[in-house]
Amino acid sequence: MGSARIDKWLWAVRIFKTRSMAAEACKKGRILLNGTQAKPAHTIKEGDIVSVKKPPITWSFKVLQSIEKRVGAKLVPSMMENVTAPDQLELLEVSKISGFVNRAKGTGRPTKKERRELEDFTDPIFLGDFDFDFDSDDDEEDFGD
Repeated sequence: MGSARIDKWLWAVRIFKTRSMAAEACKKGRILLNGTQAKPAHTIKEGDIVSVKKPPITWSFKVLQSIEKRVGAKLVPSMMENVTAPDQLELLEVSKISGFVNRAKGTGRPTKKERRELEDFTDPIFLGDFDFDFDSDDDEEDFGD
């Protein structure tokens, strides 16, 4: 079909919500085109591999069609192919399981689930009715006085 600007393509295939967000990611070095850092105006063509660093993983996509007009979500699979490495996808699953995924330190209250997990973690565990009185007077023995 031709070529397209990388920031427009990232927005058109719905990797970023806005084109300015895609351009900003390019400027910050989070977008790689065939392994090299790409500026927002860099052109892409069919067959290129675009890597997008979105914490906690780096996504990789193969360009099937270079477009600059935003398409519906149902048409996205015909525009790109997800070629993200399996180890990156595994890292994503691990971070989802661990919870606390997209919350920066100090932002907002914990969720109900997080609060319960914290309470379970911090509550003392009672060991039953043990007598820890080791210095009682009735158990004294004479040690060679």
